[in-house]
Amino acid sequence: IDDGAAGTDEGRGAGEQVGLEFDQLGDHRRAGAVQHFGMAAEGAGRRARRIEQHRVILLGGGVFERIGGDGLRAQPGAREIVGQSCETTLRLVERGNIVTGGGTGLGRAMTERFLQLGASVAICGRRKGVLDETAAELTKRHGGSVKTFGLDIRDASAVDAMVEEIFAEGPLTGLVNNAAGNFISPTDALSPRGFDAIANIVMHGTFYVTHAVGKRWVAMAKSGAWKHDDPYRSVMSIIVTWVENGSPYVVPSAMSKSAIAAMTMSLATEWAQYGVRLNAVGPGEIPTEGMSKRLNPGEEPGARSARTNPMGRAGKMEELQNLASFLMSDGCQWLNGQTIMMDGGNALATGGNFYALREWTDDQWREARERIEVQNKKDREQRKQ
Repeated sequence: IDDGAAGTDEGRGAGEQVGLEFDQLGDHRRAGAVQHFGMAAEGAGRRARRIEQHRVILLGGGVFERIGGDGLRAQPGAREIVGQSCETTLRLVERGNIVTGGGTGLGRAMTERFLQLGASVAICGRRKGVLDETAAELTKRHGGSVKTFGLDIRDASAVDAMVEEIFAEGPLTGLVNNAAGNFISPTDALSPRGFDAIANIVMHGTFYVTHAVGKRWVAMAKSGAWKHDDPYRSVMSIIVTWVENGSPYVVPSAMSKSAIAAMTMSLATEWAQYGVRLNAVGPGEIPTEGMSKRLNPGEEPGARSARTNPMGRAGKMEELQNLASFLMSDGCQWLNGQTIMMDGGNALATGGNFYALREWTDDQWREARERIEVQNKKDREQRKQ
């Protein structure tokens, strides 16, 4: 970005577009969006090369000038493409998304960012009390609407009832398949029940939700309620980087996540004609309580990535939030059937899987099982609330 458009009608038009989009937001959402853009600008200022010392570059937002302290002021020098990018991002104002497993961890983080950008969100999971707490906290902070559904996505009839209720209340434009389960174990020590516990959530549950939502979108297109000039509906599924090379010690998850990747590619070609696009994201390590306690028991969250990742760190929640927001927006509707690995290059460098656990002793595996069971017990108690 240079100063070529400064003071021109093109630059002023971009700035006016930003203002118009902000005016469409309610007070709470506008405040949240300003906070979000302010943080993004601060981050850009630390990372981007400045053309002038007093300017920072904000992706999708324009050029901002410091006005003292932490204040930022939009400049008229933003090119038209910057205004278009901001407009696209803020189309989440008219979006309604389902996030499975939206009460904690990655799901909660994505829900919060969607809410900040103006979307209404429905979150589901087995722990209704946790979902309600999340909804109350996020709406208090950002305004907007977060509806909660306490259900097990392994129950196809319960999933269909939830989706029917959501569609009856208003348009749904996006689905994030985030709910999952995983734990480390030597495969020879797995029981059929242990395998089913993962496969039924990750593979069956993800299909049940995608099918319940997708068949309604397809019906809308066939009835003429969706036309080719309308925005596409978007499905984003969280998978793992090792769908491409497999992983020992997490075989039920590796098999199930690979099935989701196959579903993404298959339905991307089958449903595109009906206005539905599907993509998948394979995040590297982004520390959350559930992931850390079951996959890296006894290890400091992020420590493994600090040692082995080419970038020398674990992923940041805001990085997934930003990617998810882009995929759920209209920013690139031609992006369809793709899997994006967001892991700092770790899978390329190390394989990104659990092969290193071949060195564990029987005592280490026993200790890991004990730690995992403590976390499982905690989750069971929360589901009773």
